[in-house]
Amino acid sequence: QVQLVESGGGLVQPGGSLRLSCAASGIIFNGMGWYRQAPGKERELVARISTGGITNYADSVKGRFTISRDNAKNTVYLQMNSLKSEDTAVYYCATWSGSVWGQGTQVTVSS
Repeated sequence: QVQLVESGGGLVQPGGSLRLSCAASGIIFNGMGWYRQAPGKERELVARISTGGITNYADSVKGRFTISRDNAKNTVYLQMNSLKSEDTAVYYCATWSGSVWGQGTQVTVSS
């Protein structure tokens, strides 16, 4: 069964941290990405990581977020530090091609 399952979202205060996880099954674990969609906005790319570990980030999260992967566990992570209210969104992981998406996990940054 092909699926991506995200976890780790929640409510956090501004300046706080969260780590999202995305476990993949039924796919070849190649490049992966994290996306987010805030209310009333289009879905946007947050970070991507290639099969070889090359990463790129949206300008809005550079220096605060880190994407990583554990190939032995078929899992990709998104470490989010110094969170801001504007980071509030549903976060999705997806394959590099965008052919497979997870169900999303809500991240809310609020005091």
